[in-house]
Amino acid sequence: MDPLDEVLALLGTTSQLSTGMVAGGRWAVRFGPPIGVKFNVVRRGRCLLRVDGGPDRVVLETGDCFLLTRPRCFTLASDLDLPAEPAQPIFQAAVDGVARTGEGDDVLLSGGAFSFTDRARALLLDSLPPVVHVPAATPEAASIHWAIGEIDAELRQGRPGAQAVAEHLALVMLIRILRLHLHRGASSGWLAGLADPVVAPALRAIHARPTRPWTVAELAGTAAVSRSTLAARFKHVVGRGPLEYLTAWRIELAAERLRGGEETVAAIARAVGYGSESALSVAFKRTTGLTPRAYRNQRA
Repeated sequence: MDPLDEVLALLGTTSQLSTGMVAGGRWAVRFGPPIGVKFNVVRRGRCLLRVDGGPDRVVLETGDCFLLTRPRCFTLASDLDLPAEPAQPIFQAAVDGVARTGEGDDVLLSGGAFSFTDRARALLLDSLPPVVHVPAATPEAASIHWAIGEIDAELRQGRPGAQAVAEHLALVMLIRILRLHLHRGASSGWLAGLADPVVAPALRAIHARPTRPWTVAELAGTAAVSRSTLAARFKHVVGRGPLEYLTAWRIELAAERLRGGEETVAAIARAVGYGSESALSVAFKRTTGLTPRAYRNQRA
């Protein structure tokens, strides 16, 4: 299986649409840190975005989309120098699923949020910038617009299986945005590793056979480079060494099994490449801060 496919399979993605917003004239709205990963589409008009700790400003035109990958406050405005109103009262006063601010209806935004399991979210998204901007001219933007329209129809009309359809469409949106980020040339992190000619073969080998007792030399052989070259390149691009990554991926696989079934810890240890329950327990606690049993009880 492709490494991106495997990580996406662990995400446990759910989605929800937020109240839409109409704005006009001179306006500015300050939002608190989003729960999950926030996305928005500018369906009409033009506005500016500023995210705490992100770019000074992002210009959003009709058809543009953006993804906020961190729980950080952000501001949407016609002019970022204006005093910003808090978003909560505006959205509490929404009528028919639409919040209004300013004078007129020059701008229309709609969007929502993704939620993921904590550990898979960290693996996939922590290497992304705080804001991923998707201009209207990209093929990804058209796909996102279509998906949002379908999600809206499914959730608002209450069709049978609507939540399942919405979650699959949300995953389509996320994959499109991640592809765009990769196409732009992610500079570091796990996603950048997928596009790196030295790191990618080693990543694919780890995901193909995570239970194998890999050495750095064996992984270097998959990329036809020296052991030292792979170790240095992997660390530089992914942010951790190849064997550290192997351990982290085994822990993700173990965590999924602990969340999803009644297998014994010993059986899970064997299934993810550890020779004993104690070996898994030591690695699991070092990585997550919890023993496998404590993690399972917490999730239950």
